[in-house]
Amino acid sequence: MREENIKTVEKFLNALKQKDLSLAPLADDLKFEDPLTGKNTGAENLKAFLAGFLPALNDVRVIQHICEGEYVVTHWEADGIFGIIPILEKFRVENGIITEAYGYFDPKPILGS
Repeated sequence: MREENIKTVEKFLNALKQKDLSLAPLADDLKFEDPLTGKNTGAENLKAFLAGFLPALNDVRVIQHICEGEYVVTHWEADGIFGIIPILEKFRVENGIITEAYGYFDPKPILGS
């Protein structure tokens, strides 16, 4: 299960890298939260939010995955017009689909602060 869950998270990150959110394995009733969106639900809501950032994204790099059961915590970097933004994100993966995503990062570079 560990490797399958990590592969699911990597599919999501590769969807960002390829700028094709249709490749992201997200549950329709996804729960997500980060410093810019706050608490939210729904795969389509996350995709709509991320679609605005895809043009500014140059690369996505995984630093490390830590996996325990259905949870994968991934340290990754978003490299784009705002510079390199380190992100720590906790995913819950159930049956090959991401059902929860909680991202932690400093939003100041994006907000221009």
